[in-house]
Amino acid sequence: MEVSASASKRRNNIGIKNLLLILLFFHFSSTITAIRKDVGFQIIHPCKTTVQGRYLLSDDNGCVRNATSVNSRSRCCPQRGEKVSCHGCNLLSQCCNSYEYCVSCCFNPALISKEQVVKMKVAKPATARTYSSVFDYCAGRCCHSSESVVHENAYISDFHHCFSLPSSSSGKNSTLTEARLSGINVVVGRQGESCNSVCKSRG
Repeated sequence: MEVSASASKRRNNIGIKNLLLILLFFHFSSTITAIRKDVGFQIIHPCKTTVQGRYLLSDDNGCVRNATSVNSRSRCCPQRGEKVSCHGCNLLSQCCNSYEYCVSCCFNPALISKEQVVKMKVAKPATARTYSSVFDYCAGRCCHSSESVVHENAYISDFHHCFSLPSSSSGKNSTLTEARLSGINVVVGRQGESCNSVCKSRG
């Protein structure tokens, strides 16, 4: 009888030890799997930026900043200051003297409608794609276009970065075209005569 009592006691001790080990395992395993995701792991949403200028950058939030003040990880401008700036822009003609400020001013919802922009074709052919975002439209449109040059080799004015919607055949933008051309005198010279000499001779 003593053998069966001691065997029963050993089985109970083994059962209790196993139960304690199982409880201990579940206790520590539950704390190990609960990892906080908000500690030190910030999700960085990178910005698209203009790359044309040497000193200034404009990002896809419409901010213009010095290239050295842009966040090196996200490529975004600091959040302080003006978000959309039309510094150096003629709002009537929708043209600017700086590429970066042209892109920023283009983000002004009072001047450009997002709905119009994302439906617009990038090029003339029917197979051309449309702009994927307002930033893509503004960055592309503010580059020099044929509407900002005269005689294919000279700018109409210092404000040659334009973001206005392209002129349509309906004549809807004729007032904007007239505003851009106000104050420009057309001078015609003789064949073979240089543009500079004609302009100097006519004053």
